[in-house]
Amino acid sequence: MKCLFVTSEAQPFAASGGLADVSGALPHALRQRLIGCRIVMPYYEDIPQELKDNLRFITSFSVPVSWRRQYCGIFETRYNGVIYYFLDNQYYFKRQGLYGHYDDAERFAFFSRAVLEMLPFIDFKPDIIHCNDWQTALVPTYYNLFYSQNEWYNGIKTIFTIHNIQYQGKYGQDLFEEVVGIPPHGRSILEFDGCINYMKGAIETANRVTTVSPSYSWEIRDPWFSHGLDSILNARAWKIRGILNGIDTTSYNPATDIQLYEHYNADDMSGKAVNKQKLQERLGLEQNAEVPIIAMVTRLVSHKGLDLVKYALDQLMREEYVQFVILGSGDWEYESFFRSMQDRYPGRLCACHGFIPELSRKIYAGADMFLMPSKSEPCGLSQMIALRYGTIPIVREVGGLRDSIQDSGTGDGNGFTFRNYDAMDMLGCIRRAIAGYWQHDGWEILVKRAMNCDNSWSRSATEYINMYREVINEG
Repeated sequence: MKCLFVTSEAQPFAASGGLADVSGALPHALRQRLIGCRIVMPYYEDIPQELKDNLRFITSFSVPVSWRRQYCGIFETRYNGVIYYFLDNQYYFKRQGLYGHYDDAERFAFFSRAVLEMLPFIDFKPDIIHCNDWQTALVPTYYNLFYSQNEWYNGIKTIFTIHNIQYQGKYGQDLFEEVVGIPPHGRSILEFDGCINYMKGAIETANRVTTVSPSYSWEIRDPWFSHGLDSILNARAWKIRGILNGIDTTSYNPATDIQLYEHYNADDMSGKAVNKQKLQERLGLEQNAEVPIIAMVTRLVSHKGLDLVKYALDQLMREEYVQFVILGSGDWEYESFFRSMQDRYPGRLCACHGFIPELSRKIYAGADMFLMPSKSEPCGLSQMIALRYGTIPIVREVGGLRDSIQDSGTGDGNGFTFRNYDAMDMLGCIRRAIAGYWQHDGWEILVKRAMNCDNSWSRSATEYINMYREVINEG
């Protein structure tokens, strides 16, 4: 079985979020199960030079972009046992930043068409083309309209994974002629709510649509979560499946992680205490091994539940003996709030601005609890990373948080959960976690249970392979 994994970002070449982690890890897990999986992504300016130095130029060809044709170069490398292809066009990709440009609609229309045009040039005909998020959503649509009846391409199946339904690739219909290049008879595939909607087209045309957790697969059929696409998804519910993401347990391993102050494992937790002490020292917190540290590593945006935190944090800090650490960047409203709270509670609260990977590892290792009160969370990787480092998640029961964290109130869970999107419910859950922390023997058992949870890609890869086979066997 051969699979081409199409993505707009992948570790370690280019990353803006969780998609890059998935794209860097899942194909490797598939390869370990003897699936011939290769990755294709844009050749961004932001790719580190030391990685560019290992790329090999294969060939070039031209790509139809509506009424014109554009140059595309193919570069290749092998990383972690997986072949990567990089599609080059300096006009589209020789810029700073992966997304947020005025012509993103055209950039990723070019990329999607180039992926399909590339295949004969690399002599690789996949059984499955697995696409991810709106940036690659035109691949199933283009395949359906322009390639499925071509003898060389015939028989290829397409999978489309929704990592976050909020971002759909919505543009004005004037782009049909200038950018997308869809003939009038096929435009209904992409038309929705007066716009072109790239994601809607993929939902219509892909053989299967997956999401990154089972709960998210049914949540997005509800108007509360769907960002307008619930009617489309409900009409095609038969093709939707949720498969929970995993994490790279080799990279995220407290026994070997080079970013930690000291290594530890589930059988010897002494190193976690050292990481806590060093974290307090680095962040200017009171040096106290007994006080519980509650941490967040997150984008500072509303759907991460930060309005709940903003409402309840002052009460928590006044009434409970805790320290609070947050690392992230985003909306000015939240950045300024956490800076003011740091001034109000010096030595007890630290707000770190930015995306600092090495500090995030130290926070996962040094904190005692990890807070994720999300309004929506398609999968979430942070709670799984926290478990790996023995930091107990406190989460709202939504999306992948519901699927990966079970409340420890029954004596066999791996964290603390609350259901309603309500600040007082969140605060009550945090207080239950703090009460559990002071029961030292029980907390030690909980931490060990958390660290022994299996959130590797092994389980997820097996589910994807079973789905691939099911689709291929449909003929």
